[in-house]
Parts: sequence; structure tokens; C-alpha cells
Amino acid sequence: MGGGDPVPAEIKGLNEECGVFGVFGVQDASQLTYYGLHTLQHRGQEGAGIVSTDSKELYQHRDRGLLAKVFANPNELKRLVGDAAIGHVRYGTSGHNSIANVQPFLFHFHDGDVALAHNGNLTNAVTLRRQLEDDGAVFQSDSDTEILIHLVRKYIKEGFIPALKKSLNIVHGGFAFLLLQKNRLIAALDPNGIRPLCIGQLENGAYVVASETCALDIVNAKFIRDVQPGELIVIDRDGLHIDHYTTNTQLAICSMEYIYFARPDSIIHGVTVHNARKQMGRLLAKQYPIDADMVIGVPNSSLSAASGYAEESGLPYEMGLIKSQYVARTFIQPTQALREQGVHLKLSAVRGVVAGKRVIVVDDSLVRGTTSKQIIKMLRHAGAKEVHMLIASPPFKFPCFYGIDISTRSELMAAHYSVSTMKELIGADSLHFLSVENLIKAINIPDAGDAPYGGLTVAYFNGDYPTPLYDYEEGYLKSLNEQEKRARKELKS
Repeated sequence: MGGGDPVPAEIKGLNEECGVFGVFGVQDASQLTYYGLHTLQHRGQEGAGIVSTDSKELYQHRDRGLLAKVFANPNELKRLVGDAAIGHVRYGTSGHNSIANVQPFLFHFHDGDVALAHNGNLTNAVTLRRQLEDDGAVFQSDSDTEILIHLVRKYIKEGFIPALKKSLNIVHGGFAFLLLQKNRLIAALDPNGIRPLCIGQLENGAYVVASETCALDIVNAKFIRDVQPGELIVIDRDGLHIDHYTTNTQLAICSMEYIYFARPDSIIHGVTVHNARKQMGRLLAKQYPIDADMVIGVPNSSLSAASGYAEESGLPYEMGLIKSQYVARTFIQPTQALREQGVHLKLSAVRGVVAGKRVIVVDDSLVRGTTSKQIIKMLRHAGAKEVHMLIASPPFKFPCFYGIDISTRSELMAAHYSVSTMKELIGADSLHFLSVENLIKAINIPDAGDAPYGGLTVAYFNGDYPTPLYDYEEGYLKSLNEQEKRARKELKS
């Protein structure tokens, strides 16, 4: 991208929902990182990598595909020696799935090597990249992650940590960064804590940092604390040092972590994800009681919400849909016809359970509407008499710019149609969504204090973003019609 290019109206960014894991001060650190990444595989299936250090050098292995494929040769892991490591699993947007974008990145400098892994998305990446290129920076990848290192190099004369702090105040958006140098591990979280990051401790006193607590459990690390917005955590031979690069912070965790992304056994800011999902289902049942014969959930991420709906409504919870566990999530194909076929490969209706019955289907979200439409078609084909679609989150009307692969409005069904039209389009007997109020109530973050929306980002549902949108602003405003602009004004006032 040269200096004079206009920013595209709707950037289809390298939006990544990824997982990071780091450990410092334990033998076979790369092996431990491998286990940790395994439990974070749901956060990204397109690429994986680990960088380790033995206090002298940094060693790297990364490739495209699932973790088990990347490290299919056990020697690759053995080669990553040392007692500290960071790892990454990546889910990126299509078209940029080259090895150059697989993390952690490793940079060699005359004054010391540094590795970097990142979960999230920078909203001012295009502008910053242009400025840095104009200043002579040469980028190895087209990922926004690399920008941070170039900024650090720009201010390096001030020392590494001061340069890093300065750089973290220049990048904006939702981010969780892990950096590895030969003698320390550094973690940093954006000022809103949009992406989750937590710290655990092993029996020998070594520290672990991971995107989710389920990765701490697998390596038997005891949960210590969540990384707080604006914090800079340094782990070295002297232990754990808590610092911050800004105090201008406000908690706004991405609500999609609780709705969809995180594993049900993870705990984010004191809330177990399964319990939050179950509560979403309960409140959905209170909001929309429906006369039916059974409740079924869409496997896997909606099972918790479906069981909550069934319990609250007193209806039997049945297994009406089965998921094939051998079809990777990456199967999602670019064309509509292939996408529909893909849904069919992944899910099957259980005829003997649903035939002749009035069925409530609980799903976690409705984005493009493809999956919902296919599920309803499948259930009717299997003989269901009625199919009621209940969504355990509000209508997804606005894009996410913080690290989920939905950065344009064109693909969001709820951005274009009313609930009654959507019901017709997907072919349901009824369609209902959880309200924003009930979503906040269901998650109920204990340490949210007076943060808006109970310490959550709910912008995908109401258009009220916790940060400026920078490079995305122009395209986003263009995509809002006049009526929505008015609604947005009302929201702000």
C-alpha cells in the first residue's frame, strides 16, 4: 500500500480471532506451549507456531494448518529448546493465508531478537503502516501485528520497554500481545480488555500467560489473575512485574467471547463461559416462552444455552442435531451453494427424535443466516412439524473491528432485514433474539464497576463502539443508511 492510496470504503481486514500462549521458567517450555495451544485450537485452525528461547537464542517453527499437522514431526518440537516459549494459533481471513502471516513472528536485530504473537485487530493499521513505510520500514507480512515491532524500532533509542509503551499507545483497537526476548516474556492488553488474557502459575513457580483459562488447566497451572486493560506484564528471572502503558482504560470485553468464541470451561473475568451461556438460554426462555415439544441445541457452542432454555421452560432437552467431529471449521466455503453443502456435512438432523414434533432450536448467534436456513430445512426434511428458531444473543447488525472476521455490514443479515422478514427468509415458524439488556444480565461480570454495558462490547448489536474506528470509520458510515444514522445519534445523546 503506497502513501497515496485511498483507504477502501469497507476494509476486509486481516481480522483474526486467535489464541496465544506463553510460558517462562520451565523445562521443555515448547512442549507445554504445544499442549496449551491444543486447548486453544478452537480459536484458530489456519496456522500455528511456537518460538522458544534458551536465554541465548530464539528458535522458531511455524506453518499453515492445525497444530497437530504443523508439529506432525516430533523433531520440530524437540528443536525448540529452552525454558521459555510463546505460541499462536491463527484464524485469518481468506486470501492471506500465507506462511508469512503465521505467528509468532521472529525478528532478528543487532541488539537482540524478539518474537511477537497477537490476538485481535488494530483499527488504525492502514494509516500506521503507510506512515512506517514512508519512513522506510519494510514489512515481511500483510498482518497488522508487525506494525508494533516497527514502531518499537522507531523509538528503540529510549530503551525497549519505554519504546514498547510508547508504541502501545499509538496502536488502537482490540489486542492481546505476547513478546518473547531471550531473557523475558512480555504481555500487553488493549485499554478496553476487548480480547481475553490471563496469567497462571505452575507448581515450580513459573508463569503462564494464555488467551483462556482452559489452556492453564491443561498444563496444571493455577489461575492467578486476568490481565487488566492497559497493563504491561513483564516476566523474567526475578518473577512477575505488573506495569501499565496507560491508565486511561475502561473494561469492554468482547461479548462474542461469551456468546461463541471461548470454550465453555474457560473463566473470563470471573465468569464461567458455560454458566453465562446457560443463563442466556434461561433469560431467552423467560423473554420468549414457546409452546413446543422439545428444545434442541446447535452443536457445539449452543448446547449450554439450549440446556438453560429447556430447564427454564420445563421442556425436554433432546439431541435433535448431530455434529460430525471430522469436518474442520475451515471448511466454510466462499460460495453460497458450497457453504450450504458445508453446513450439511457438519450437521445432521436426528429423524427419530424430531419427526412429527414441534421443535425449538437454540443457536448462539445469527450472522449470515446460512446455517440457520440449512438447519431449519434439515429439520423439516427429517419430519419436524414446527421449527422455532431462538437466538441466545441479540441481532448482529454492526460489524466487528476487533478481531472477528466480520468487518463489513454487507454480510450481516440483521443489518438489512427486520426480524419478521428474517423469519420468512430462513423458513422458521418463529424467530426470536435475546435482548441486549438480558445479554448483559446473563454474563454479569463481577469486576465491571461502572463500565458501560456491564463491562462488555455490545457494539455488534447497538452500534456503540468502545473505541474510535479510525481507518474503518469512513466505510462504516457509508454503510449506515439514514435511518440508522439517526438511531446512532439518539444512542450517543
